Amino acid sequence: MPQTGQVASALPVGDPAPASGRLPASALEGLGQRPFGIYLHVPFCASRCGYCDFNTYVGSELGGGSLQAGYVDTAIREVRLARAVLGEAAPPVDTVFVGGGTPTLLPPADLVRLLAAVAGEFGLAAGAEVTTEANPDSVDERALAALRAGGFTRVSFGMQSAVPSVLRVLDRTHTPGRPQQAAKEAFAAGFEQVSLDLIYGAPGESDEDWRTSLREALAAGPTHVSAYALIVEEGTRLGRQVRRGVLPAPEDDVLADRYLIAEQLLSGLGWYEVSNWGEPCRHNLGYWRGGNWWGVGPGAHSHVGGVRWWNVRHPQAYTDRLAAGVSPGAGREELSVEDRRLERVLLELRLREGVPLSVLHPAGTAAAARHVGGGLLEPQEHARGRAVLTLRGRLLADAVVRDLTD
Repeated sequence: MPQTGQVASALPVGDPAPASGRLPASALEGLGQRPFGIYLHVPFCASRCGYCDFNTYVGSELGGGSLQAGYVDTAIREVRLARAVLGEAAPPVDTVFVGGGTPTLLPPADLVRLLAAVAGEFGLAAGAEVTTEANPDSVDERALAALRAGGFTRVSFGMQSAVPSVLRVLDRTHTPGRPQQAAKEAFAAGFEQVSLDLIYGAPGESDEDWRTSLREALAAGPTHVSAYALIVEEGTRLGRQVRRGVLPAPEDDVLADRYLIAEQLLSGLGWYEVSNWGEPCRHNLGYWRGGNWWGVGPGAHSHVGGVRWWNVRHPQAYTDRLAAGVSPGAGREELSVEDRRLERVLLELRLREGVPLSVLHPAGTAAAARHVGGGLLEPQEHARGRAVLTLRGRLLADAVVRDLTD
């Protein structure tokens, strides 16, 4: 799954999505019984980071700024489409997450207007969590104050590293220290939750570099920290550099050591998902718990009641479809009961609460018992009927998932 709500550049293969966006009646049954989220994808970036494989575009790729300037009006059309498709079954929105790209390349007033459209069409539940991602150098005190006044409650800054050499390898444009300062400005503006995102395993990064980044992040007093291992994706600038031997690929043992360092230094925040510590992001919990959400924007994915669909990728195609009154959906699939069971194991096992043993097949149940003996699952939680990863199990989570999904 893409990190923190972001949209991967490749789309899966599925059945054609209907032009109306209409969902089967079965998908709408029980829609209001679980939290409902809206993801709003802003696909624009000032420049592309060398490791990034998300569905994002810089200005030179779009032939000018008209798509970006009119983007909020286009996205609002999809918000209205979502309300029409969900009809009377549509519940108030519990979480809104504006991701990208760099959402804060848009003026704060545009983001507030987009949020207002969601609130106007659906209503916001009491205590709704409203997040925007931001590059540290794309906001200032005034912008943060405007976003907070406009209803945003949470901001997630892409810090990635505090070490200049690592930032250069990752093609990050902000200066060291700016993310921490931005976090302080966000708190001063009244944001209730502030998250810092980090990446470990960049070529040339040392263990001490990683410790420095973690310590600098914690010094800013965030309520949440994400720490993701660097993934070298095909088709990215970093991927080409690694393939040519210009830069070394991250080594699994090094990544494991960096994860252990993260757990050691972030333990005061407490992990709640394999790559996340602190006050949980409720929107992302909706993904991991198989919840319902509508993804707005080019390439955005949605899931409602066992039906999953995804939008066309390019902003121009997205704009053209909505201007013609047609759903931007490119394809969709209806998940079987077994599909949903497998995804539940895959996603919930990443969480601190784990997954109930009752959803496992006999082979998976036997594998869970073996992994308790091997130190990968917590014995006390197993006795209570749940599979919960130990610290060592988190390092080998993919292997544990494979065994439990048999």
